[in-house]
Amino acid sequence: MAKESFDKEIQFLRMLSLTSGAYNRKQYAKRLGISVHTFDKTQRKLRDIHQILTDQPAAPNVGSELSDLVRFQYGESAEPLLLFLFRAKSMKESEIERLSVILHTLQDAALTAMELLDACCAYLPDELALPDEKTIRADLKYLEDVGVIRKEPGGRPYRYALQQDVLTQLTPEEQLELYDFVDIMANTQVPSVQGYLLRDSLKKIITPHFPQEEATEPYIYKYHYYSRILDEAHLYPLLGAIRQRKRVQFQYFSPKKPSSYSSQNTNPKFEREAGGSSNRIIPIEVVYDHQYGRWYVIGYQNRRRFVKFRMEGITQLEELHPIEEEHMQALKKEWAEISRYSWLVDTGRPVKVRARFFHPQEGERNFILDRVRLQGQWGTITPETDYTFLYEIRVNGITEIKPWLRSFGSSCEILAPLKLREEMIEEWKEIAAYYEPVREDVQLSDDDEAE
Repeated sequence: MAKESFDKEIQFLRMLSLTSGAYNRKQYAKRLGISVHTFDKTQRKLRDIHQILTDQPAAPNVGSELSDLVRFQYGESAEPLLLFLFRAKSMKESEIERLSVILHTLQDAALTAMELLDACCAYLPDELALPDEKTIRADLKYLEDVGVIRKEPGGRPYRYALQQDVLTQLTPEEQLELYDFVDIMANTQVPSVQGYLLRDSLKKIITPHFPQEEATEPYIYKYHYYSRILDEAHLYPLLGAIRQRKRVQFQYFSPKKPSSYSSQNTNPKFEREAGGSSNRIIPIEVVYDHQYGRWYVIGYQNRRRFVKFRMEGITQLEELHPIEEEHMQALKKEWAEISRYSWLVDTGRPVKVRARFFHPQEGERNFILDRVRLQGQWGTITPETDYTFLYEIRVNGITEIKPWLRSFGSSCEILAPLKLREEMIEEWKEIAAYYEPVREDVQLSDDDEAE
């Protein structure tokens, strides 16, 4: 995974995907909270990265290259935007060269850290500084953490070997089946980034054994939001902080704010107030809203107690000191009780929701019942007639469940509570008004009536 932050590039690519390049330079810079000069530098850097990764000549229009990363049709979309950044900024040039030498040297046999240090000193380019033992051990720990190498059994000095069972223990046909499985899961499930990295590695493995058409994607089944995958940049650090019981601090930009980022000026002479709010929390849980493709982190603050943040507004994330195991377990238990009836992360007053669902026409698969069973969480289903069934659930407030109920359209009728029913009626009246004719005396022609 990436070793350095790229908050500014993430926010820029998020706006690019949401606006499809509709903003001009000044509007982008204002939204990002940076100068136009800094925006131009960021755009040039991303353009150069895209050119290197795609091995394409520079286009006369700078923006056209970056807009190629975003497509309205998922089947035509390029690689995920966050994967684009991970490949571009995950390591410095010296780290790339050093890790390449380590992995190439380990292909023949398991070696110790000192033997790998000797190899790096012998094969690294002359213009790069030679590493020391501490640097090599840090590289080995990093490669071991991401699963590229493993520590062989035995005492000191430890020997390290490549983790390449997929090459040595699977047949080419099994490798192809594994690639198809990983490809489907990476394009349809969350989280995705590590799946895309594994998919690309498997593609390199199977390509020599099969024609090119068999090694490429034979289906179009992508289901992802660009912003969701961009938010996964913070997912793994937060999950790691939860496992290690560490506090975190970050700068937060609410979706209601006019800016989504603020430049970090290191010169005190030009220092200005950041546009976001500074927060320090004990992360408790990470929640994904599949309805809107949003990530949330649940945390605890002494003053505000349990708080919720959307990951798209988090920048400058840093880990702090850990807390006691007993304190962490007590907070998780308390949050589990508070969120017991949360449809997602709502902590409002519990209320019972009752709805009537209508089966599709006779002869069609009952996709309405299948979907309610799949997505209805802890709600209960009771058959009512041959054409309807009742659904009941107790939830914390009606805000989060409303979009799900609304998505069923005319196949769902809200029975209780009365407030939710009235809100639904008003919303559907508003929607119906959009489809009314502008003139009340519009007459259809004979041809239109015939059609």
